[in-house]
Amino acid sequence: MRLEISRGLPLGQTVEGAIRQESLLADETLLALVRRWFWARKPDAGFALSGFPATLLQAKVFDEWIEARDENLHGVFAAPGSNESVVDHYRTYGLLIEDVELSVV
Repeated sequence: MRLEISRGLPLGQTVEGAIRQESLLADETLLALVRRWFWARKPDAGFALSGFPATLLQAKVFDEWIEARDENLHGVFAAPGSNESVVDHYRTYGLLIEDVELSVV
């Protein structure tokens, strides 16, 4: 997000405005932001995302991107309070990693 803001382009300005107002980004805006990152990264470069996908729409679109690049998700952690439809979506595909305690070192 910082990179988009620093570019000063319309998408970055939208993100900056949402941050200033402490409001959530619309699915359309967040998907545009993540899409730019996703397609710019090297194929098969590992990644970990936090807070995305947050809605079922975002999860389904993200799955399409993964499939289009012929890549695979290996697992999805759901934080407490995660959107149940997203949790159920990844549980259905056997990707949800449950009952794991993570410690910060």
